[in-house]
Amino acid sequence: MIDALPPLRDVIRTHDLRAKKSFGQNFLLDLNLTARIARAAGDLSGADVLEVGPGPGGLTRGLLAEGARRVLAIEKDPRCMAALAEIAVAYPERLLVIEGDALDVDALAHLTPPIKVVSNLPYNVGTELLIRWMTPKQWPPFWDSLTLMFQREVAERIVARPGSKGYGRLALMVQWRADARIVLSLPPEAFTPAPKVSSAVVHITSLRTPRFPANAATLERVVAAGFNQRRKMLRAALRGVHPQIEAMLVAAEIAPTARAEEVGLEAWCRLARLLDGGQA
Repeated sequence: MIDALPPLRDVIRTHDLRAKKSFGQNFLLDLNLTARIARAAGDLSGADVLEVGPGPGGLTRGLLAEGARRVLAIEKDPRCMAALAEIAVAYPERLLVIEGDALDVDALAHLTPPIKVVSNLPYNVGTELLIRWMTPKQWPPFWDSLTLMFQREVAERIVARPGSKGYGRLALMVQWRADARIVLSLPPEAFTPAPKVSSAVVHITSLRTPRFPANAATLERVVAAGFNQRRKMLRAALRGVHPQIEAMLVAAEIAPTARAEEVGLEAWCRLARLLDGGQA
């Protein structure tokens, strides 16, 4: 046991916490696994941690046991509040629980840098939250790192390389501004109830500046246009982006006959700079 609190199965039984599909819940009950996820986030002793969707608190307990300075846990399910309150008592003044939707809560009002985000994200909002954390109005972001559990297919899209099946907008958005790697894989039977798919934990570390210079809005616009018609050659897929797109592609050292998934991040950034009137 990582602390003196009851096993999670007992907590779930005591508080009648059957996972609900409407909340995107799949509970991870093995406290050894939740501790491994907490450790994958690195040294927590000097950091505040944001956790979204703590459920009965397995990962919350792992984060606190691994030495997080303070944990802010945002939970939408009111049924979980009593179980989380018991953890707060066991770790005085180190856990703040807010009942609400993570998409609406101003987490920064309750956190002090350095900040790490560590979450077993609800499947129904995981990608949306990642996109928000990767596209703030100002960079660098409020967080130093994100250690997040996703469906395995989503995790593979985040770390995908050019030419692979999963490579697309999500990979480019994350890899432009951060280093990302899969640090842990979990089978369906690790969860209650067992989902139909495997899961994986991705560790993302923010860069101080983007990997290559480009305007964020322009890069997103051209990448979206390319991947929205990913079966087409880029000279056709990007026709609406610029009247001289074929010449732009050549200047950016991209074959006009290439398809979006064949083009690396640096080349996409060159094209974005050219579209803004700059130099490749």
